[in-house]
Amino acid sequence: MAARAVFARIAVLGAAFLAAGCSRTDEAPKVAEGRDHIACALGPGAAFQPVCAVDRISGDSGLELVVRHPDGGFRRFTVLPDGRGLAAADGADIAQLALAGNLVEVTVGADRYRFPFTEKRGDGAR
Repeated sequence: MAARAVFARIAVLGAAFLAAGCSRTDEAPKVAEGRDHIACALGPGAAFQPVCAVDRISGDSGLELVVRHPDGGFRRFTVLPDGRGLAAADGADIAQLALAGNLVEVTVGADRYRFPFTEKRGDGAR
């Protein structure tokens, strides 16, 4: 009888470990959590997909954008006060900008981001 009880406990523990293993995933989420999303291409040769979330933060140095990647990584950008675009707020890589219609494509290292863009007019209207 004692052997059956031990076997039953081992079976229950084994089932619990299997269930925990099945529910755990090592895959990154497909889309970063957040309300507003932009298209990004993360890494060399990646295609643009609308999977990066953007948070806007107003601070003493002006407006910053934090772009969150689906894998938990992120990049911070400072919105330039003169309206020329964005600058990388941290890291060693410099942000390179290119206009494509109503989008600003920002490249930092091997990552690329597409932000919607509204041109400022001289009369203050957008």
